[in-house]
Amino acid sequence: MDFKEICKARYSVRAYKPDTIPAEKMDYIKECTRLAPSAVNKQPWKFILFTGEDDRARMQQCYDKEWFREAPAYILVCENHGAAWTRRYDEKNHADIDVAIAIEHLCLAAAEQGLGTCWVCNFRVQLCQELFKLPEEWYPAAIIPIGYPATPDIPEKTRKATAEIWEDR
Repeated sequence: MDFKEICKARYSVRAYKPDTIPAEKMDYIKECTRLAPSAVNKQPWKFILFTGEDDRARMQQCYDKEWFREAPAYILVCENHGAAWTRRYDEKNHADIDVAIAIEHLCLAAAEQGLGTCWVCNFRVQLCQELFKLPEEWYPAAIIPIGYPATPDIPEKTRKATAEIWEDR
């Protein structure tokens, strides 16, 4: 699969098979995520994989949607603002950008491996911190459910035309 095909294959999966993800596929995804770039190579992120029933049940308290319950695994992505690079001209902290880059590496690697993912950002952050006893410096940025899509059909994507989003000067 070339890169454009991987981009086409990646979509927000909201229906999963209960199948366990093979360790070698998760190892591949972890390595691809590890290779993601970050500002000044600070890598202000932590990824926590949850596959056990107790942890999955706790994660489901943080985001209570029926489709979310189907995923066989969840990845909690945390960012550390204190460890991230900050732009000196306007004090913009880049933890959010760095984490977003790494998450998309994760999602594209998963798509290449035949797995589906979905960015979940609208979850109960404080409850997540409490349930998983996260250190104060690790802020939960996103939850990524991961697993085999329940259907092999890739939904049609609606995207703006290139001319609407690119300007050549």
